[in-house]
Amino acid sequence: MVFVTKYRHPVITVEVEQRLLTLLQKLCTTQRCELLECKADLGTKDHIHLLIERHPTIAEAKLAEILKTITSREIRKEFKDFLKPYYWKPFFWKRGYCAVSSGGASLDVLKKYIEAQGYSD
Repeated sequence: MVFVTKYRHPVITVEVEQRLLTLLQKLCTTQRCELLECKADLGTKDHIHLLIERHPTIAEAKLAEILKTITSREIRKEFKDFLKPYYWKPFFWKRGYCAVSSGGASLDVLKKYIEAQGYSD
């Protein structure tokens, strides 16, 4: 999955990324899913890639809704002063999300792709 910040504002700093990772790991666990990899693009600082092994009983859209709603609320609360110049309404994530199945790619290939976010080739 890929989540993009509202208006593509460059607000995912290293500190925000670390807090998102902690929150996302916890939330995935509560939904019986496993967060295998999580990395923000620290070049543009406006989106984050998640590699999730989703439990078959939870719908993809429901999982995205849970992850985005709770992380948005917590990040806005914890980084209120930092986000104030960017958001005047209670937003953090853009509407929607991108979800792609891994197809035949191995987990190692997917993890390397996600880890390389924000670095030039």
